[in-house]
Amino acid sequence: MTSPHTPPRPPRRRPARIRRRNLLTGLGSASLAAGATLTAPSASARPSAPPTAAPPGEEARTPRTTLLRGAALLLTMDPGRGSGPLGALENADVLLRDGRIAQVGHRLRAPAGARVRDMAGKLVLPGFVDVHNHLWQSSIRGGCSDQDLNGWLTSCNRATLPKIGAADMYRFVHLSALDALRTGVTTVVDWVHAVPYETSERYVQALDDAGLRFVYAMATAPGEEELVRTVHERLLDPLPLASAQVAVHAGMAGLDALRASWKVARELGPMLNSHVLEHRTDRAAGQIRSLREAGAFGPRLLMNHAIHLSRAEIALTGDHGVRVAHCPLSNMRLASGVMPLPRLWKRGVTAGLGHDGGTNDTSDMFALMKAAVGLQRAVHEDAEVHPTLPEVLRMATLGGAEAIGMDGLVGSLTPGKRADVLVLDPGTLNFAPRIDWISQIVLNGQPANVTDIYVDGRLRKTGGALVGVDEREVVRQAEQAAARLPSAA
Repeated sequence: MTSPHTPPRPPRRRPARIRRRNLLTGLGSASLAAGATLTAPSASARPSAPPTAAPPGEEARTPRTTLLRGAALLLTMDPGRGSGPLGALENADVLLRDGRIAQVGHRLRAPAGARVRDMAGKLVLPGFVDVHNHLWQSSIRGGCSDQDLNGWLTSCNRATLPKIGAADMYRFVHLSALDALRTGVTTVVDWVHAVPYETSERYVQALDDAGLRFVYAMATAPGEEELVRTVHERLLDPLPLASAQVAVHAGMAGLDALRASWKVARELGPMLNSHVLEHRTDRAAGQIRSLREAGAFGPRLLMNHAIHLSRAEIALTGDHGVRVAHCPLSNMRLASGVMPLPRLWKRGVTAGLGHDGGTNDTSDMFALMKAAVGLQRAVHEDAEVHPTLPEVLRMATLGGAEAIGMDGLVGSLTPGKRADVLVLDPGTLNFAPRIDWISQIVLNGQPANVTDIYVDGRLRKTGGALVGVDEREVVRQAEQAAARLPSAA
């Protein structure tokens, strides 16, 4: 009997048009060079009517040279480019060319043919990096709201996922990805549960169609670990904004599967990505032990949540260079606890911020930053405990990129890196007047302050609206998909 996760016979290979000019290398995976022969996407990878009103504008299709001139405050996140740990520059410019940050400084000259945009009074910074999400869970937003993690997993998560067909998976993921992009997330790590190959096709297509940079962290059923290689080569390698991780379930009961997944990750290059000690009952599974016995406990491991670590495990995490994803809003919603972030930080552990899907209930990185700061201040009764406001802003950008091994590509406005850029308007009722703009980004910022977004040098949002996206149609299709869930087999 054929497994539901077995991929169909590869389609006939033919030269395919590379949809974006610049191919990226993600987490050690080998991307295809421009002009290479690619596997044509199967017809099932696209819904018959993509939920967009019209093709994106010229700037969304082709990166152009753009000079962002005269930003009131430019936060480069590169201390070598400006003052303080966030590399701040006032009344500064940033030049975007061929999808990269070309120059940062004062009174930059606009190249011939460049579009010059006046940033007077605006704040410019790198795009947010969401290091942990489950985008399909827009299908259960607000659900099981009176239950803790284990109750929510049983009643909402596990009860819903098998009922979502491939076409509707596209609609839920597309909705969530556009929502994340709209609020300033330019890179997202999506931890994807084991789904059939056809569903993976639609899932990846939804992420790509949304136009943000994404890491597809793919889990598989035990014994089907090689499917990661297939998805990696057929679906992810041809896409310049896509990269991969291997998602796993840590625990001694699944040690053989964990070892098999780690073997695939070592051969392909991506990081391993696992939920670890999110709930106090996870202790019985032996999650840390299993990762150590598999040989995966090191700098190529990203642990999500990591709330109930012992002091010894915190020390081990730092000593072995393991990275962590902090998801404070989800942890609060599910009554899971508070990550020992200050202790991890003191041990030198690299941490980023994650929304964590349906139990975050919003794609608001500003709210996530406030929660990350506020929880530690409340627990420790110390206003100077880590993370401070500048530190959490770095976690949301360069720190997140470091946590997923992509800081050579994104996370700061350093010349040579990819041009993932946010423009914020502080001249609003929720933000003004100017007192301390760095603090205000965290404490007063809201998604509505994000006026413009560039991903890989392409304009994805301007004037407060996503480029080329009919939001009403996206919502309509997601609502129709949700209406089909109760009767799904």
